[in-house]
Amino acid sequence: MIVVTTPTGSIGHQVLAHLIEGGAPVRVIARDPSKLSADIRERVDIVKGSTQDTAAVAEACAGADSVLWVLPPDPRAESVHGHVIGFTRPLCDAIASEGVRRVVGVSSLGRGRARNAGQISAVLAMDHLIESTGVHYRSLGMPGFMENMLRQVGPLRDQGVFFGLLPGDRRTPACATRDIAATAAALLLDDTWTGQQDIPLPGPEDLSPDDMAGIMSEVLGRPITYRRVDPETQRAALIGHGVSPAWAQGLLDMAAAAEAGVYDTVPRPSSAASPTTFRQWCQDVLRPAFAA
Repeated sequence: MIVVTTPTGSIGHQVLAHLIEGGAPVRVIARDPSKLSADIRERVDIVKGSTQDTAAVAEACAGADSVLWVLPPDPRAESVHGHVIGFTRPLCDAIASEGVRRVVGVSSLGRGRARNAGQISAVLAMDHLIESTGVHYRSLGMPGFMENMLRQVGPLRDQGVFFGLLPGDRRTPACATRDIAATAAALLLDDTWTGQQDIPLPGPEDLSPDDMAGIMSEVLGRPITYRRVDPETQRAALIGHGVSPAWAQGLLDMAAAAEAGVYDTVPRPSSAASPTTFRQWCQDVLRPAFAA
């Protein structure tokens, strides 16, 4: 039995599709099972509840061999670290009580380099907490998701602009969630691996915001430009939209860490595990969303 958390999330739902296609027995933890399609509900076991609920996680992990662990964000959390650890402890308890053998976690690049890096530092603390149980563990190390650009479809369409905190010429890696999901599913379907290991998934290229603007201009057929936002302006905007001060500061710290090189990987690993280029992603995902 394989347990999938966040089964309706951007990564979880894709992993779930791979596992079902692979014929694996699957159990999901879902706050609201009605958000799963009728076809999915017929093909998986469902535990209604939150991954923050010790009883729900233990129920889901009973008799399970492997778990996909994806930490849901909480922009209203009073503490970034507290949110991450609070969600991870029920998994660690279930590993001990239910005999879970393998966990695949969605984490971040930057282990050994992240210092005061907001959500990056917190999710790396999640890795350490899970590893402390002795479970066989694969930590999938990602930079920013290409899908984050979908949050800016409005200004892209209406103004021909997107916004960010990085300098326009600062190149960083980015990864498509479909590559993360494919790697996670392959690991969950494989019952032979042991030990604890980081698996970096930085995508096949480093791009700056200006590089991305040029690619989007070509794919979308209209001029796109990038505009850097002052951190204090961004903080005020986030808090104005209901984000907690702690979560907003974490996002600013994460951007500062990315600018300082926390995602940089030298040498870059093989792109075979995360092959989707930003141009391909724009053609397959952004352009349809832009046209909708």
